Amino acid sequence: MYPNDSINSWFDGQGHWSDVPANKWNDWKWQLRNRLTTLDHLENFLDLTPEERKGALLADKKLALAITPYFFNLIDPNDPDDPIRRQVVPRVEETRTAPEELLDPVGEEGTSPVPGIVHRYPDRVLFLVTDRCAAYCRYCTRSRLVSNAQDYNFHPEYESGLRYIRSHPEIRDVLLSGGDPLLLSDQKLDHLLGELRKIPHVEFIRIGSRIPVFLPQRITPALADIFRKHGPIWMSIHVNHPNECTIALSAACEQLSFAGVPLGNQSVLLRGVNDDAETMRALLHRLLMMRVRPYYLYQCDLITGSAHLRVDPRKGIEIIRALRGHTTGYAIPQFVIDAPGGGGKVPINPDYIQEITDEAVIMRNFQGEEYRYPLISGAVGATPEVQPFHA
Repeated sequence: MYPNDSINSWFDGQGHWSDVPANKWNDWKWQLRNRLTTLDHLENFLDLTPEERKGALLADKKLALAITPYFFNLIDPNDPDDPIRRQVVPRVEETRTAPEELLDPVGEEGTSPVPGIVHRYPDRVLFLVTDRCAAYCRYCTRSRLVSNAQDYNFHPEYESGLRYIRSHPEIRDVLLSGGDPLLLSDQKLDHLLGELRKIPHVEFIRIGSRIPVFLPQRITPALADIFRKHGPIWMSIHVNHPNECTIALSAACEQLSFAGVPLGNQSVLLRGVNDDAETMRALLHRLLMMRVRPYYLYQCDLITGSAHLRVDPRKGIEIIRALRGHTTGYAIPQFVIDAPGGGGKVPINPDYIQEITDEAVIMRNFQGEEYRYPLISGAVGATPEVQPFHA
């Protein structure tokens, strides 16, 4: 299905927009201006299912519809179950709420001391700097906020956020998110990163972005220079399926890497997209080929209207078990559930440890074979006796 796990070159052209001059196609602002944002736009290129047509009509009640021409070209128009299509084309199921679903599934509102800042963990904050994205993932955790379809009326307040960070010396790690921070202008990003770099206790600056995936044209030499100037700036991108790993994305990742930006990937486990080991392995291998380290595999949050995309968490554990021992450790992400209500990320792993006795750890490897590792005698944490060395 995925021969040699190669980078996706099956469709890296302009497709439906073949008549557009290359200089426009490669202009990220042209891509934004020409996004597909209405039912009519979609029906120009796709035969929509009844569920999709109803979803597109109702999208502005939950989360706006927007797909860049570049990313839309990755959809197989003849496959109603295409994994790219499932991520960005609205469906009527989004309007149905299951009892366990929440508007704020990971409890950000309860840990937001000032608008735009989420301070859940002791030494780090989430800094929400925009409510806009290049395209909208239909399972978005912040669909209450992103695109303002629900009249949340979030307005980024950079200065109040910066004041909060400056006044809390325990904050050593700042994650810029939103929306997508890379939609800010070069000037705003330069200013924001510069102000963060002036704060003595801020050691670690990260950006969470799907722009390289939705809009690789945004990764320009000028943007790379900004990251180089304020670096190291760490970045987590968001790729869910091997077909998203295109030549254009690979080039964008290379440009970021050469600018000194360490890259990680955060995927969300989604039904019909990446919920089998073969697809996940192909994705992880392609990421490594693009200089991107797989970081997290998230269980889909309990956001309202996401039941049709969520997978039983046991499937995620099964996928991790199928990867361990069958690919390099660099390729294996940490499977996590962001605990509903604000508990933070909880690692979920296969059970390799069978038992811990007074004498040994009893464990099984990836093949199911049992092994024993002896414990140090005495109390937990005791230091073993060391014999003196004689020359």
